[in-house]
Amino acid sequence: MNGKRKMAVAIGAGIAPLLALSLPASNAGAHGYINSPASRQAQCAANTVPCGAIKYEPQSVEGPKGLTSCSGGNAGFSELDNDGKGWKVSPVGKSTSFTWRLTARHATSTWQYYVGGRKIAEFNDGGARPNASVTHQVNFGSLSGKQKVLAVWNIADTPMAFYNCVDVDVR
Repeated sequence: MNGKRKMAVAIGAGIAPLLALSLPASNAGAHGYINSPASRQAQCAANTVPCGAIKYEPQSVEGPKGLTSCSGGNAGFSELDNDGKGWKVSPVGKSTSFTWRLTARHATSTWQYYVGGRKIAEFNDGGARPNASVTHQVNFGSLSGKQKVLAVWNIADTPMAFYNCVDVDVR
């Protein structure tokens, strides 16, 4: 190898790590979750409840649209489906704000909220890209007492959705 070539290789080797650090991070494993009231994955991330891998990826509970599980059908996050794990229950009013923290802002078709398999609210974004924080006002109607809310963020341009469960006490 001649001197110029060695110099080019050395410079390239020195610059490559700097380029890697300065490029934007991929959003492949980053999406969104409800942080208020604290969803099950938010409780894991905050160490409120001991959890496995979801502690490091609260935004990654993704699965095909139409599922009804807290884990989004992801076996690695199945502990989110365990109703007996000791999830903290948030006291809420009959009309409550749910705030999502989004780490990737996907084009959105709908946001849906279910209790006991029954849809209690839906918000249609018509394919718009949300802000980094999204809040919905959800009315519980005649429901009261302890409830598990399944919240679903349906992505507009893929067959996927993001799943969250929030344990609440409607007062």
